[in-house]
Amino acid sequence: MQSDNYLQNSKYAIIVAGGKGLRMGGEIPKQFRPVSGRPVLMHTLEAFYRYDPKIELILVLPESHQTYWKTLCLQYGFSIGHRIVTGGPTRFDSVKNGLDTLPDAGLVAVHDGVRPLVAQDVIGNAFAEAERSGAAIPVIEVSDSLRELTPDGKSKAVSRVLFRSVQTPQVFKTVLLKEAYRQPFCDFFTDDASVVEAMGKTVSLIKGNQENIKITTPKDLLLAEILLSHV
Repeated sequence: MQSDNYLQNSKYAIIVAGGKGLRMGGEIPKQFRPVSGRPVLMHTLEAFYRYDPKIELILVLPESHQTYWKTLCLQYGFSIGHRIVTGGPTRFDSVKNGLDTLPDAGLVAVHDGVRPLVAQDVIGNAFAEAERSGAAIPVIEVSDSLRELTPDGKSKAVSRVLFRSVQTPQVFKTVLLKEAYRQPFCDFFTDDASVVEAMGKTVSLIKGNQENIKITTPKDLLLAEILLSHV
């Protein structure tokens, strides 16, 4: 029997991979596209396994994709242990389905299945900060100039110093995130941090890595191929 202390220190990662890949084109969803010799999703799972081989991986997939994924695992000899959970109609529902399979203790990361290039220190720092403060998300500085659309149909320049681009994994104390996902869905929920903040909780920021791109277009796939060849 596992001790309470063991459960308290447990780490989980919910990998959300429900995209249909419409911007990528073709019939194969983007998470299954091959890059650097293997499907994108396998690289993503490996990143968390390299961080901690004992982490419990929960892969959230649409039911219609699960047989294909199992076929890919056999084809590529992919043996990293993970549980498959059926996704819902939205990302919010998919994350909630994953959370419903977890105990309240420990820490949980939620990560996009199409971000295979997350750095080990980003994962580690996110878990460490979430253990301290309860909620942590990786961000990077904005390099482009920004403009804000105004109600009169015009726009105005805003200081990019005041803004950050948000990445995953977003890591939380499991009990906190489960409580947050009991809230009804609203359109403002664009990521897990926004769901937690809707309860009045504060989310801590940690430094992300520029290479941690979200693969959504063919150009992203080409960039990932280059970056993964140097990992």
